[in-house]
Amino acid sequence: MTKELAGKIAFVTGSGRGLGRVMADRLAELGADVAIHDLTWTGPAKYGEAADLDAVAKVLGRHGGRVAAVSGNIGDKAAVAKMKEEIEAKLGRVDILVNCAGGDIGAAGGKPDPNDALGIPLEDIRALTENNLYGTILVCQAFVPPMVKAGSGSVINIGSAAAQFGVTNGVIYAALKAAVIHYTRCLAASVRTEGVRINAVSPGATKTARFEATRVVDPKKMDSSIKSLIRYGEPDEMADAVAFLAGPRSKYISGQVLRVDGGETLFPG
Repeated sequence: MTKELAGKIAFVTGSGRGLGRVMADRLAELGADVAIHDLTWTGPAKYGEAADLDAVAKVLGRHGGRVAAVSGNIGDKAAVAKMKEEIEAKLGRVDILVNCAGGDIGAAGGKPDPNDALGIPLEDIRALTENNLYGTILVCQAFVPPMVKAGSGSVINIGSAAAQFGVTNGVIYAALKAAVIHYTRCLAASVRTEGVRINAVSPGATKTARFEATRVVDPKKMDSSIKSLIRYGEPDEMADAVAFLAGPRSKYISGQVLRVDGGETLFPG
């Protein structure tokens, strides 16, 4: 694998575990120096993926690049500013931003119950909005202006296949991911003249530790060696899409949504 991201600095939110961790690992493998993040320092331990952010940083460091770790709430503007200061002090200006933090996590720390369009509690709506939409916007507001000043940069916001069609469960999460996708388009239009690219990746259902721990899975969809694309995605498949949009092979692509879902959402637009 070529080191096509050598000399670049990447920040991946929500990268202490799950999809974000695999995305950060892939960027490090391609030569980038990487800043990793979780809500708390021990966040990676929640589903048994690592003891803490130090442990994750040690694993990513095997690729030979620099790795820095920060923790904090992306929905808190002051916390985002503090993380930005720490990252720039340790690594320098961020060239690649991946907004992966979020998820269908309510105010009490689990999935909202009920989780439909009419019954979801207001406190869960607020928590989901902070974690997904506000967080993505606040992190972009902090890290994109230096990219504009430098005249280069790539941002990849993580949406969801659920943002592409109507759902009955996880409605607010789906609506917020749809908002993230349209914010991506609007931000791309805003910085089009400045050399900064803004895109989104919308994963389908993907086999992470949290995914398997928080829902009933279909065993027929767990086998990625089968010919059919009617299966759960692998984290590596999402990381491949992020790496493509982060690097030079996508230098003329901006304002786009790459749906990585095995063809689940088949429609134009």
